[in-house]
Amino acid sequence: MHDNGDVDYDGAARLATYLVDEQRNDGLVISGTTGESPTTSDAEKDQLLRAVLDAVGDRATIIAGVGTNDTRHSVRLAQAAERAGAHGLLTVTPYYNKPPQEGLLRHFTTIADATDLPVLLYDIPHRTGTPIASETLVRLAEHPRIVANKDAKEDLGASSWVMERTDLAYYCGTDMLNLPLLSVGAVGFVSVVGHIVGADLHDLLDAHHSGDVARALAIHRRLTPVYTGIFRTQGVITTKAVLNMFGLPGGSVRTPLADASNELQALLREDLAAAGVKGPIGLAPHQAVPASVVGVERLTEGSA
Repeated sequence: MHDNGDVDYDGAARLATYLVDEQRNDGLVISGTTGESPTTSDAEKDQLLRAVLDAVGDRATIIAGVGTNDTRHSVRLAQAAERAGAHGLLTVTPYYNKPPQEGLLRHFTTIADATDLPVLLYDIPHRTGTPIASETLVRLAEHPRIVANKDAKEDLGASSWVMERTDLAYYCGTDMLNLPLLSVGAVGFVSVVGHIVGADLHDLLDAHHSGDVARALAIHRRLTPVYTGIFRTQGVITTKAVLNMFGLPGGSVRTPLADASNELQALLREDLAAAGVKGPIGLAPHQAVPASVVGVERLTEGSA
């Protein structure tokens, strides 16, 4: 964000370029609910999506977050994203209104029917209040455009059960479980820490896919302080703080969130140092730009 709270579209484009070209993210989610989508208007989402597509849309898969707790609103967002040129859609489980499973089935299939874009479900019950039941996921997988699931349910048994019965591509949505979910069949991550250690996550994927389990485990363990630190509080707050530390477009958060305190920033520097993470210009976290500097948020979700 700019100092006045407006979205910094140029900053978002610069951040997207950094995430793709330097942090080796294969794709980006724009306006995911982990980011600032609850506090940005539809017009801001559209302009942001177009800015990122212009910056990296020929080098990365750009997925538009269109999930809300109002099916008609999500359909409008999905259709707008398709017009803008998005490559796919992310649809989170409707939050707060706690729909029954039949309601979830209708919600997701209605969105999938509204465009020709592939759909990535987002199952995160500890935030939305409602899990997508395993049986519902199997039914949703029958839709030709529902092709993947961002899994933040944190239930490896349930995830394994669904993967055995469907062709859904599973992406881990809980960074601490990136490697464990890979071990039972996931294909990648939609990651918060991908803003900071995306290249390391790409190395972890490469090691796992090549059968080098020991190297994958070593990377996972080295990154554990980053996983822990970024989730000391809400991920937007910590991610923006770290981006600011490294002189990248980060900026402040919109209320009702609150920017990282000096104490939290100090802990984050310790977490990054413990994992050997340095900034994009070769600066250690304690040497970098103070986190009080303002710019953009984690309006993109890194996806290794």
